[in-house]
Amino acid sequence: MKKTLVLLSMACSIPVSALADELRVAVAANFLGSMEQLAAEFEERTGANVVISSGASGAFYAQIVNGAPFDVFFSADSQRPERLVEEDLALAESRFTYAIGVPVLWSADEGLVDDQGEVLSSGSYRYLSVADPQNAPYGLAAQQVLTEMGLWSELAEEQRIVQGQTIGQAHSQVASGAAELGFVALAQVIGEDGDINGSYWIPPAEYHDPIVQQAVILNTVQDVELAEAFMEWIKSPRSIEVIEAAGYSVPE
Repeated sequence: MKKTLVLLSMACSIPVSALADELRVAVAANFLGSMEQLAAEFEERTGANVVISSGASGAFYAQIVNGAPFDVFFSADSQRPERLVEEDLALAESRFTYAIGVPVLWSADEGLVDDQGEVLSSGSYRYLSVADPQNAPYGLAAQQVLTEMGLWSELAEEQRIVQGQTIGQAHSQVASGAAELGFVALAQVIGEDGDINGSYWIPPAEYHDPIVQQAVILNTVQDVELAEAFMEWIKSPRSIEVIEAAGYSVPE
C-alpha cells in the first residue's frame, strides 16, 4: 500500500506518493553540516528517513560509476554531476546548482592568519593542510590559489603541504593543531552568529575557479517522487536561508 507524504515548504505544499521511506544521500564533506540540518527538517515534515553518506566528491563519483546504491548526489563541483548525466547514470532534468562555495585560509590561532594571506609566504608555520585536489574541489581551489601566488611548487618541495582525503579531514587537521593553518570551506568555520573563531583570509575570487556545487538524482534511485520532493525542499526559501547562513551563495 502506498504511503502519502506531504512536504510543507514555506511557499507551497507538495503531495508525494512514496513507495520508499528511505532516501540515500551522498554529499560532499563541505556541505555535511547544512545537509544534516536540512535533512532533519525534511524528515520532520515528511516522515521519510534520510540516510547521509559524506565524503570526497571524486570518491563518490567513482563509487556511483561502480554501482553504489545512492538516490541523490550533492557534489562540491558541477563537473561530476554533469559527467554522470552524460554517462546516463543520472537524470538530466534533475541537475541543479544548490550552492556556490567559498574557500578560506583558516587557523585556530587567532593571531596567525593576516587579512592579506601573507602568512603563506612568511614561513611562520610548519604545515598547511589542503584537501586532495584530485578528489575535492576545495582542494583544487586551494591549489589554484597557491599557484596564483607562486607558492604551490615551493611549499610542495618543502613538504609543508599535508593533504586530507576530504575537506573534512583538512579541517580536522587544522582544528586539532596537526597543521597550523589550511584551506577549508567557509561553511565549516562560520558560526551561527556569523563569527569565525581563530583567524582567516578569504582569497580573491579570481584566484580560483568558481566552486559551483550541483546535485543530481541518480539512476539507482529507489523512489523518484521522494527524491524529487527532497530536491524541491533544497530549493525552498527555508533551505536557501539555511544554505546562505552557512556561508554559501545561491544562484537566482
